[in-house]
Amino acid sequence: MFVYFHDNPHFFQVPSQKFEKMASIRFVALEKSLDHHPVHVEAPSEKISDYFGEHVFSDRFMQQFMSEPAYKSVRSSILHGTPLERKVADLVASGMKAWAISKGATHYTHWFQPLTGRTAEKHDSFNTPLRDGSSFESFDGEKLAQQEPDASSFPHGGIRNTFEARGYTAWDPSSPAFIIGKTLCIPTVFISYTGEALDYKTPLLRALHAVDDAATAVCQYFDKSITKVTATLGWEQEYFLIDEALVQVRPDLLLTGRTLFGHSSSKGQQLDDHYFGSIPSRAHAFMREFEREAHLLGIPVTTRHNEVAPNQYEVAPIFEECNLAVDHNQLLMDLMEKIAARHKFRVLLHEKPFAGINGSGKHNNWSLSANAPKHRNLLAPGSTPKTNLRFLTFLINTIRAVAEQADLLRASIASAGNDHRLGANEAPPAIISIFIGDRLTEILEDLEKRTEKTNLSSDEKTELKLNIGRIPELLLDNTDRNRTSPFAFTGNKFEFRAVGSSANCANPMIVLNSAVAQRLNLFKKEVDKKINGGTKKDDAIIEVLRKYIIESKRIIFNGDGYSEDWVKEAQKRGLSNVKSTPRSLDFFLSEKARELFSSLKVLSDRELEARHEISMENYKMKIQIESRMMADMALNHIVPVALEYQRLLIQSITGLKEIYGDDFKSHAKDQIDIVEEISERVGIIRGSVYEMIEERKKANKKESVRDQAIDYCEKVKAYFDTIRYHVDKLELVVDNLHWPLPKYRELLFTR
Repeated sequence: MFVYFHDNPHFFQVPSQKFEKMASIRFVALEKSLDHHPVHVEAPSEKISDYFGEHVFSDRFMQQFMSEPAYKSVRSSILHGTPLERKVADLVASGMKAWAISKGATHYTHWFQPLTGRTAEKHDSFNTPLRDGSSFESFDGEKLAQQEPDASSFPHGGIRNTFEARGYTAWDPSSPAFIIGKTLCIPTVFISYTGEALDYKTPLLRALHAVDDAATAVCQYFDKSITKVTATLGWEQEYFLIDEALVQVRPDLLLTGRTLFGHSSSKGQQLDDHYFGSIPSRAHAFMREFEREAHLLGIPVTTRHNEVAPNQYEVAPIFEECNLAVDHNQLLMDLMEKIAARHKFRVLLHEKPFAGINGSGKHNNWSLSANAPKHRNLLAPGSTPKTNLRFLTFLINTIRAVAEQADLLRASIASAGNDHRLGANEAPPAIISIFIGDRLTEILEDLEKRTEKTNLSSDEKTELKLNIGRIPELLLDNTDRNRTSPFAFTGNKFEFRAVGSSANCANPMIVLNSAVAQRLNLFKKEVDKKINGGTKKDDAIIEVLRKYIIESKRIIFNGDGYSEDWVKEAQKRGLSNVKSTPRSLDFFLSEKARELFSSLKVLSDRELEARHEISMENYKMKIQIESRMMADMALNHIVPVALEYQRLLIQSITGLKEIYGDDFKSHAKDQIDIVEEISERVGIIRGSVYEMIEERKKANKKESVRDQAIDYCEKVKAYFDTIRYHVDKLELVVDNLHWPLPKYRELLFTR
């Protein structure tokens, strides 16, 4: 009888009697992983369109369960931000409760996004007991509009004292309520008792309001019918699927989300055979189930495929309003983790769970959409001189905004996980630059060369149609795609590729929308000043755009962002190349950042400082956890196993000495070499671990969180590579039967 540990039964065989005596639980986990069969998901008989949004209190359900006056008030609140009267809030709550109960809901919760990076919720029952022992379901406008969760244990960055627990959640009508299980979830903001934002949604909503006002004002130059501009977002979520049984015996994956040790597999991603390949049956079953749940919740996921690395995948929706898109991404990440457990998988959202293969990002595709005519994408090239001038206006203003706030955008995607990924020949570098392609570059250069006295004739303005002549405007891909660019224009949108897979999209979207709003406000002032001075409107616009092109040239780069030449060139251009999170987070406290956020009322100085401290604390704690985990695994898992294997080798050497006498060394040379290598590597591992622990103690004594984070980054983390290198070398030396951790070949290629 044999026990098999791989898809291929000839790959590895161990007699069952010996298997029962093995000390390592790694093989038990491998056996469990091979016993997993795809969870059968019965395909629904109806089309997706038949059940899409069934668990969302969307416009169609509001009309069914609310009176017409209440419905109109809610729509006005959503579209124009007008506050709801208490009477109307009661009517909305009544309709929402009736709908939720009709779907089987028994509880409700305010669903919010604290600065932990994940979502939070506190469930309350609709049930209200009566004195006679009976009960009824109640839910009024007050409960809908506001709750008071305990805020003391959420990150607050010194905004409040520890003993001050009060915090408030307040309903966000622009993001519809939804049902998960038997709970009605109401998207809300989360603020302190003194009114400061303690979440991601509050400043995002402020930034979106700012960019709406600024962009609408600029649109008036081109079309008076435009009264609202909406920022849109389409995210692309990358992730790994790893068998749950194998994760359970990898303490590093369980507690840190990534493998702190592990030698590269002989086969990785070098053949590119996983990318866009046939989706494995277990993964496909998981995808089908979470996509159906996503569709019920109104999340418009449309794309699924294998990514570059083995066991890596991607899911992407169509574009949505930015605030809703952020909510949907946070909801989907929670959903994926829950459903993965049903399929005996663990979803890894860490940016770099495995060394030597691609990590995971979350590309943020951003644009601006005007409400007339017919929700026009302002970053789509048009078919008339006027629409193309508008296109160039928003394109160049965005480029100028990114050039001005590049450091802040870098800070917005900074995290302990993303530090491993940025610039690792799979993701954009830490240098923020913009790719626009050769054709658009030529157009901007041509526009720059015109003198201020040049008035464009009608024919010349028509030439701004990007040389697509009589071809219809659906030919939008005037640029190639540049995977090495952190911020790339891809035909009708900008793709912020540097965002990490575990990040909340709100953070980079707060910065980007704020930066664009500020620049559009300044653009309008400059154009109005020229118009008031007698310059024709189109000429005034072009003169300011020309100035912005000149001021932004340094940020435009269409080449290979991975090359060393670009690093040198970027330095000459004065572009920052800050590779670590603690150093980049300091950009949030720059005068430029303070002025940006305070002028738009997106974040006050106090809120900004609190977020800086929270981010520093979060970074420090993540590196601290990794350091502790690395020491634990090295000293309690790896070293004892290596020494036990060394003991067996010494016994073998002793046996050879008994057989061959003084001539035993020639027969035991290989064993002696391995014994010496184990001794050397164990010594380096133990010495490095204890030195790392001492650096950790020193870092903990620093007074400020910022100083602690910097020391953890530059002094504690500095030992990680050395410890890992020697542990990974031991993995190749120690007998496979003794090694305690599932190896990369098992984690990444066991289906």
